[in-house]
Amino acid sequence: MNPHSWFPTSPCGDGCLSGHEPSVSRPLRWLRLLALVLVVLLALLSVPLLVVVGRRAREVAARVVFRLVLVAVGVRLRVSGAAGLATRGRGVLVVHNHVSWLDIVAVSAVRPMRALAKSEIARWPVLGWLVSAGGSVYVDRAGLRSLPATVARLAEVLRGGSAVTVTPEGTTWCGLTHGRFRPAAFQAAIDGGVPVLPVALRFRLRAGEATTAPAFIGADTIVDSVRRVVALRGLALEVHVLDEIAPGRAADRRELAALAEAAVDTVLAPAPARHPVRSELDVAG
Repeated sequence: MNPHSWFPTSPCGDGCLSGHEPSVSRPLRWLRLLALVLVVLLALLSVPLLVVVGRRAREVAARVVFRLVLVAVGVRLRVSGAAGLATRGRGVLVVHNHVSWLDIVAVSAVRPMRALAKSEIARWPVLGWLVSAGGSVYVDRAGLRSLPATVARLAEVLRGGSAVTVTPEGTTWCGLTHGRFRPAAFQAAIDGGVPVLPVALRFRLRAGEATTAPAFIGADTIVDSVRRVVALRGLALEVHVLDEIAPGRAADRRELAALAEAAVDTVLAPAPARHPVRSELDVAG
């Protein structure tokens, strides 16, 4: 039961998963899981070093860890418009559709950044530690009273010059469609006087067809989703970085949310293409 009427929900569930995707052998699945554990151990062992190095070195180390996570579980990362994430020295609210636990891994593999994340993620194995170590701002989705303070904190972080990634749907969808972009987090961009950068994420298999298998939906646990991902053959995650929405372009947070959602729809709304996008960054898994 949802704690309140505004709690984010999705109609996606087990019925969205076809279960007919090409898979790898069982030994390779176990090898991928082992590789994931080793990456996590590497990240843990690097913590003392990260304390004494500069910010740029920490970002490089974080990017390497997130890319290794993708390689470990067999995901190929394909990025278009990566230059849009390269700007430094000012805050930006990065918003994208939400499908899987892999979303934040992929975005951070292009550019490590802070995240506005649901409080439950802090308790997840592996990803929870990585997200928390990156300086995430957590939101309690069940507690509406805490939302204004969370938005104020997010605006403060953005004014301080940080890039922050947000999933404005508030919950995961299967990837063949997405939910409405809720406007609350966009108020932080307005209050912080920073641009919004829309990003569209889409999962494909080797032949180019879209797949819902990596989605983290319904009654899934994080372990269920990880097991499905490591079993897939030829999985690619497309990251489409779109044009910035400049401060002041929208009259209010609702219009700003609608502009960002419309931008993401330019990638996700058309029928799935038969071939993967030409990538500027290609990390094989």
